[in-house]
Amino acid sequence: LPPIISTLTLIAVTVTILQASGERSFSIDYKSNCFLKDGKPFQYISGSIHYSRIPRYYWKDRLTKMYMTGLNAIQVYVPWNFHETVQGVQNFTGDRDLEHFLDLANQTGLLVILRPGPYICAEWEMGGLPAWLLQKPNIILRSADTDYLQAVSNWLAVLLPKVKPWLYVNGGNIITVQVENEYGSYYSCDYNYMRHLRTLFRFFLGEDVILFTTDGNTDKEMICGTLEGLYATIDFGTDTNITEAFARQRRFEPRGPLVNSEFYTGWLDHWGDQHAVVDAQKVSRVLGEMLTMGANVNMYMFEGGTNFGYWNGADHDTRFRSVVTSYDYDAPLTEAGDPTEKLLAIRDVGSFQEINPNVKKYFLKCSKLKKYPITFEEVKQYYGYVLYRTTLPQNLSEPTPLISPLNGVHDRAYVSVNGVFQGLLERDTVLVMNVTGQQGDTLDILVENMGRVNFGSKINDYKGLLSNLILGKDVLTDWKIYPLDIDGAVTGGWPHTNSRKSDPAPRREPTRGPTFYMGTLQPNGLAWDTFLKLNEWTKGQVWINGVNLGRYWPARGPQQTVFVPGPLLSTTLPNNITVLELEGAPGHLRVLFMDRPQLNITLCKRNIC
Repeated sequence: LPPIISTLTLIAVTVTILQASGERSFSIDYKSNCFLKDGKPFQYISGSIHYSRIPRYYWKDRLTKMYMTGLNAIQVYVPWNFHETVQGVQNFTGDRDLEHFLDLANQTGLLVILRPGPYICAEWEMGGLPAWLLQKPNIILRSADTDYLQAVSNWLAVLLPKVKPWLYVNGGNIITVQVENEYGSYYSCDYNYMRHLRTLFRFFLGEDVILFTTDGNTDKEMICGTLEGLYATIDFGTDTNITEAFARQRRFEPRGPLVNSEFYTGWLDHWGDQHAVVDAQKVSRVLGEMLTMGANVNMYMFEGGTNFGYWNGADHDTRFRSVVTSYDYDAPLTEAGDPTEKLLAIRDVGSFQEINPNVKKYFLKCSKLKKYPITFEEVKQYYGYVLYRTTLPQNLSEPTPLISPLNGVHDRAYVSVNGVFQGLLERDTVLVMNVTGQQGDTLDILVENMGRVNFGSKINDYKGLLSNLILGKDVLTDWKIYPLDIDGAVTGGWPHTNSRKSDPAPRREPTRGPTFYMGTLQPNGLAWDTFLKLNEWTKGQVWINGVNLGRYWPARGPQQTVFVPGPLLSTTLPNNITVLELEGAPGHLRVLFMDRPQLNITLCKRNIC
């Protein structure tokens, strides 16, 4: 089918910023309970936007739309693991060019509330902490643990000097900087850790910048998350009593501006959930009430974006729940940057207006032989997939249980014997499955990292096989472990570059279990945003022209489509589509390009598909 592509026309707007003569300053007036910008009372109306979830070529478009809606500021997270995927190697280029993003915001006329972590939550993989921290098996994250503090100090010694020239007092647009994030909701409540961070931020950024904390609307969170010298702010959504919430902030900051650092315009989705929706009129009403009180408000999110690649996080309360690829968030701007009814309702607020074999050949970077399985972190494969391989220790003529006795599969394991798919194990959900085969047959277990926990006490979220697997009465041993560089292979052109023109017509019968499929979308002269629907496909990962668009899981839902940014598509050459289907593809082997997303269809009940 031909692609159905949106015809939204975007308008580029150039904004000239006129700087008043005299010394620039941004401070707190404790007597008048407000911020002062260049000596004058100032109230910010801000929206959260994550550059790590938006392709660089759309940054200007999204920022312009936010400015034209009436915002005078944006709030930005800096995900540590996005910039330092490999320990000691930082990347601030391309889609990771933080300073370019800050410059675009400045050109657009937007001030910046910067949230550099080191922990950010944000439904982002491991809350922004790099997975290589877990190579230290006893590390205590978000604490005064020596190994953790050393890594944090090294990172901030790189990041904060890059940020300093962008402070408002230095001629830039950053007006406030958050230290850590919602620390009061973490179990450790380590004030020495927060003091260490405060010292680092002051050393690198100076005494003139406003440092602040953000915590949830409970006494416990505010007690453990606040610290003298860091201005305490609060966060809450539409179902909270505003007066009571700001009264709680006042108990910790008796004087100064009222600040809701995260006013929730929507909410996140997990696989298997209903798509989260927050009523637009309720958002606009509560927003108006806060602004009328003189409060400073940041809307989380204003545009959510997309968890491209493997960057989605996960939650773990009663069980492990992985966040979907889309971070649309039911926000005022959609995942694709389109305005919504919610945006229009917000804009109308009065006070707002004011102011396979080839797998082994191409993907196996190295193999590790150990008697027992080891984790992703130990083989330094932090994201994506790792293959664990051993042999069956005995004949299994009858179905024999393969058991994860300590819930040690993190997060999903796809089990094959001699290349024949037998089923899967899933964290917290499926801990036993049956296997058949002959002694000496190859047992392959492909483990998928579904995203590390980003919130709460379980963010030390190791991936892979964390404990032994038992087959019948045998503990499986003698594992070969292969980290799979799938993204490197696909980015390099595989499997399309290896297909021969003399190849026969492609098979129409799909196989069960992890399998790669490839196809092309012929150019039609257009390169507009579109949404890829993998109807009747089960679960997997999809790439277009070598770019990892993220996960799909329509059977579990609610997300049914994957966002495809228009600039990824070629108007003159065939566009390569690569699909890694993990469980089972449909017989038709088709995908559909649509003009709008489908984010609200749940087909599974209680995560059982």
